[in-house]
Amino acid sequence: MNYASTGIAQSQARANTDSRLPSEGSVLNPTVKIIPAESIERFGTGCRWWFSESVHVPIGCKIEFRFQGPLHLLALYKEGTRRNGETWIDGLPSSRLRSFAHKLTFVPAGCAYREWHESGASTRVTFLYLDPAAFGKSDDSEGAFQPRIYFEDSLVWETASKLKNTIEGGQARSMPYLEALSGVLAHELSCVNDEVVRAPKVDRGGLAGWQRRAVVGYIEAHLGKQVSLSKLAELAGLSQHHFCRAFKQSFGIPPHQYQVQRRMEVAKSLLANRTSSVTDIALSLGYAQTSSFSTSFRKTTGWTPTVYRREFQSADSMGHAAVHE
Repeated sequence: MNYASTGIAQSQARANTDSRLPSEGSVLNPTVKIIPAESIERFGTGCRWWFSESVHVPIGCKIEFRFQGPLHLLALYKEGTRRNGETWIDGLPSSRLRSFAHKLTFVPAGCAYREWHESGASTRVTFLYLDPAAFGKSDDSEGAFQPRIYFEDSLVWETASKLKNTIEGGQARSMPYLEALSGVLAHELSCVNDEVVRAPKVDRGGLAGWQRRAVVGYIEAHLGKQVSLSKLAELAGLSQHHFCRAFKQSFGIPPHQYQVQRRMEVAKSLLANRTSSVTDIALSLGYAQTSSFSTSFRKTTGWTPTVYRREFQSADSMGHAAVHE
């Protein structure tokens, strides 16, 4: 993806000049405030009731996102891991989830949202700003949407991605399609909300804070080795069965999948730096064969390590070129 130069001014300069578009600092239609703005690259475009913005946070940045306004905000985290950080939305418990690739966050109009990251890998997120008018004007749709932090829903993701691509197409003939997609997205988010009503606000049965720190610390220190389930359960002082259940409750995925995901995030960082060969990266992460590493990387990211490196460098080069235009 091509990124414009850093800062919201450049982002808005490339957007449609429709007066309904969001602009940072505007009382009516604010966009996400990012601090510090010079640390990131963002590109935005839109028309009428819809605005899409792509944001790239480089590895190792300390960054903060803030938003509150009359628009719905849907965030699609394409990739991202933080060494430290926390996410808040009014009315929900905060989240310290470290790996949020392929997660979604929904902030209904009027809600306050804030999150900060110390990024552990390249983070790419799409912000979709949605005017409530685009979600229909019937009385029963008013107030139908509830906030969600880092949830997974394949239908919402697919529809939101189609909406983003159509917004970025910028063609007038797409307006009926945009309206249709918005209606579908509104319905899917309402279905997600049904689950929220049935679910308790605070998860029970997860790992305690000291257990999470012990287990995650051990995994991080042994990414280049095969970590046994028995060892992790021992660190947490639990049986393997109880540990697996508590771990998934805390992190949303099983222990082995978490280990693989962390390896792949580190692999992304190493591939982006271009200082090591694919073979060396595979060996450093505990893979005896490059083919096994490539298979695991492709299964997780959808790309082979070589293609990911090439695409990352291409996007990074175009981003730097835009900065100096």
